[in-house]
Amino acid sequence: MISDSQRIVITGVGLAAPGGASTLAEFREQVLAGRSGISTLEMRYMGVHPAGLCDFPETKYRKKRENKRGTRAGCLGVYCTGEALTDAGIDFSQYRPERTGVYMGLTEHGTVETENEVYNISQYNYNVDYWTHHHNPRTVLNNPAGEITMTFGITGPHYSVGAACAAGNAALIQGCQMLRLDEVDLALCGGLSECTGSFGIFASFRAQGALAEHTDPTKASRPFDQERNGIVISEGGCVFVLERMDKAMARGAKIYAEIVGYAMNSDARDFVLPYGPRQAECIRLALDRAGLRSADIDLINTHATGTKQGDIEECRAIADVFADCENLRVNNTKSIIGHAMGAAGVLELAANLPAFTDGLAHPTINLDQLDSDCALPGLVVGKPEKLPRAETILNNSFGMVGINSTLIVKRVLAE
Repeated sequence: MISDSQRIVITGVGLAAPGGASTLAEFREQVLAGRSGISTLEMRYMGVHPAGLCDFPETKYRKKRENKRGTRAGCLGVYCTGEALTDAGIDFSQYRPERTGVYMGLTEHGTVETENEVYNISQYNYNVDYWTHHHNPRTVLNNPAGEITMTFGITGPHYSVGAACAAGNAALIQGCQMLRLDEVDLALCGGLSECTGSFGIFASFRAQGALAEHTDPTKASRPFDQERNGIVISEGGCVFVLERMDKAMARGAKIYAEIVGYAMNSDARDFVLPYGPRQAECIRLALDRAGLRSADIDLINTHATGTKQGDIEECRAIADVFADCENLRVNNTKSIIGHAMGAAGVLELAANLPAFTDGLAHPTINLDQLDSDCALPGLVVGKPEKLPRAETILNNSFGMVGINSTLIVKRVLAE
C-alpha cells in the first residue's frame, strides 16, 4: 500500500474561467446552471467570432505596469496562483520557496506577442526600431511560470509543459512526479491560455474547417450535437496546489481530492486527427496505475471539443472501456466555456471537483440533437444530475500531434 508521503493531494484551487468566474464557487455555480461563458471577439483581419473571455481582478497580485510588461498568460497565471495559495492557506511558513516547484501547461506561447509586434511595426513601415525590447522574455516558453516565481518569490524550479491541449493534465502529472521524487515539497501546477489574442490560431482552425460558428455565441460550443461545427477558442487559467498527503494532513489542510492515477501516450498517426483506440489505451493505463476497475469511476469529464471526428473517436474509446458501467455519468465542460487549450484540462477538472461535496454532475449544454455516434450511456444533458456515487472522477484531455492524457482523482474521506 502506498504511504501517505507518496500520496499526492489537491489543497488549493485558483482560476479564471470564460464568462467571468474568478473563484471556484462562482465557476461551480456557472456550470451547474449550464450558463454559457461564450461571448464574441472582434479578431484582427477576421471579424467577429464566438470566444471565451475572462474577467478577473488583474491587479490583485501585481501592478498594472507589471502586467503590461508581461504577458496575458503570465497575468492569468499570477492571479490563479495567488488565489490557489490563499485557498490552500500557504504563506511559506510551512514550506520553503526553494523547495517549491511551478509547472504550467501551455498549448503554445509567444504567438500573441509576435503577431502584435509585427502588426505594431507595420504601422511604422516595418521599422524595427519600434520593436519592443520586452519581446524576448515575453516569448520564451517558460515565461508564464517565470512570471509566477518573480511575483511570489519562489526560487525552486519553474518551467512550462508543452503538451498541446493535454498540457494542463500534463502539468499536474509533472507536479505529482516531482513530489514523489522528492525534488520539491510543494507543487503549483496548472494550465494557461491566452489563445484568444492570436488571429493565427483562429485563422488556422477556420482553414481546417474546425472553427465554430453560430448566430448565437452562447450556442456555438456544442460537443456531441449533430449540428456541431467546430471549436470555440477560449482563454483562461487554473492553478492547483499539490502537497504530499502526510504534510497536508499534519497542517490541517482542506483536501479537495487525491490524484490516484494518470497516464499519457501518443497516437503516432496524424498531426490533427485523433485516434480512439489509443485514447482507450491511455484510459486503461490510468485505471491500472490507480488500481481501479472501469466500474469504479463515477464521473467522466470528456475532452470533446465540438469537432465531428474528435467527438466520435473519444466516445468510441469511452464506450469501449466503460461498457455496462451503470453508475457512470459523463459530462462535457467545453459546452459551457469553450476550449481553453492549455488550460482546458485543469479548468474542467476544477469544474467537476465540487461533485465530491455536492454529489452533482454538471450538465452538457447545447445538445439539442445527439449525434448517434456520440450516444454514451450516462451522458448528463441540460440540467445537473445527482450522482449514484461520488468518489472518483476521470478527466480526459487530448491534443494535436496525437498526445493523450487521462487523470483520475478520488475523494478523500475524513479519518
